[in-house]
Amino acid sequence: MDFKNSMNIDVVVLAAGQGSRMKSDLPKVLHPIAGKSMLAHVLDCARSVEANNLHVVVGHGSEVVKTCFNTATDIQWALQTEQKGTGHAVKMALDNLAPSGVTLILYGDVPLIQSNTLQQLIKLVSPSQMSLLTVNMQDPTGYGRIVRDANEKVTSIVEHKDASDAELVIEEVNTGIMAVPTENLHKWLPQLSSDNAQGEYYLTDVIAMAVESGLVVETLQPEFAEETYGVNNRAQQAGLERWYQARLVNELMTQGVTVLDPARLDIRLGNSTTGVSVGRDVVIDANVILDGDVVLSDGVHIEANCIIKNSSIAAGSKVKAFSHLEDANVAQKCDIGPYARLRPGAVLENGAKVGNFCEVKKSVIGAGSKVNHLTYIGDATIGKDVNIGAGTITCNYDGVNKFKTKIEDGVFIGSNSSLVAPVVIGENATVGAGSTITKDVGANKLAVGRGKQVSLNWQRPSK
Repeated sequence: MDFKNSMNIDVVVLAAGQGSRMKSDLPKVLHPIAGKSMLAHVLDCARSVEANNLHVVVGHGSEVVKTCFNTATDIQWALQTEQKGTGHAVKMALDNLAPSGVTLILYGDVPLIQSNTLQQLIKLVSPSQMSLLTVNMQDPTGYGRIVRDANEKVTSIVEHKDASDAELVIEEVNTGIMAVPTENLHKWLPQLSSDNAQGEYYLTDVIAMAVESGLVVETLQPEFAEETYGVNNRAQQAGLERWYQARLVNELMTQGVTVLDPARLDIRLGNSTTGVSVGRDVVIDANVILDGDVVLSDGVHIEANCIIKNSSIAAGSKVKAFSHLEDANVAQKCDIGPYARLRPGAVLENGAKVGNFCEVKKSVIGAGSKVNHLTYIGDATIGKDVNIGAGTITCNYDGVNKFKTKIEDGVFIGSNSSLVAPVVIGENATVGAGSTITKDVGANKLAVGRGKQVSLNWQRPSK
């Protein structure tokens, strides 16, 4: 029987560990991989198997953990006040589990388990069969060993500290991830004993109970052993980060992206919904960070040391070195940077240019318009074919309120000008360099707003 298609699926995620080896005030399961907490990775994967119920067992930092997921309406929380082992942790959720179906047990600090692996594991479960995820390790130190009989049937799991010399040489180890007929879990968990070297209630003891009850314990090995790796310290976190980044970057390259140095591209998922989307012939240089939902269309070129966060860049546009885009929308054939910053609400229309050391915030830069170096544009609407000279500032804030600047088509703004909002610069008008503009400028007009230059006889002070 395929329980996945015919029966209730409960997922229990164990996330109560203190994580003392992380040396952090942050609960271990909230530490990130690719900008997304380990627990969020696990929960997203659990949701992918179409579980009926998600149960998360928390302990250390429980309120912090729950706060981070306070918008998730599909989670049932269980509290493990004392750390008495994995069996005890699952028992904390037992009352909320369905009386029948399948229970899948996962771990909040094993973040990179893959959906396909879990789906296969669930399909192995039947009323007479449970399933267990195992891996083979050349150095299995610290892991529970899979003990099999002469017919290669699983008979038990022996924890490392309880293993005999003969059992210690076994290379097949338990990952802790298993799928169990829920009816049996209700029977077995109350029977667990803490009579072992650790004085804990081992979840792994249910394997021997299953065998004693006549259930077959089927095993499955994942495509990648790294799927089953847990995080107990910063070094392990960094190791999984690099493995996962390599997978993410490789996926981009299979889609045709040229990544000049795959080891120096980081993809950060954060709260993304769609992740990174790419077109054809995209080029990404070294030390680039793609954060959140990012769209890079055909022919986009991202030079070195750029950060692109929750932004869309249309075909043929180029982002030059050391530029930072956040919540920006860039149309086709735009030119940005180097050292440019597009803040939230920045919109560049076709062929617009934002030069080096420029900042654009909550503004529209019209088609073919140029914002030249050392310029700040905030809360402004700029028409098409406008030239903004170097060092120009839209003065949008009076200390209390923010005001809009409107620059219509064909305007030329001379260098080092200050446009004090609210102000409108009419079509094809010109603002002389060094001007401070406080009043609207009509179409086709020349506006000059600066003090008269004077030359005085003057002796420079000396020491």
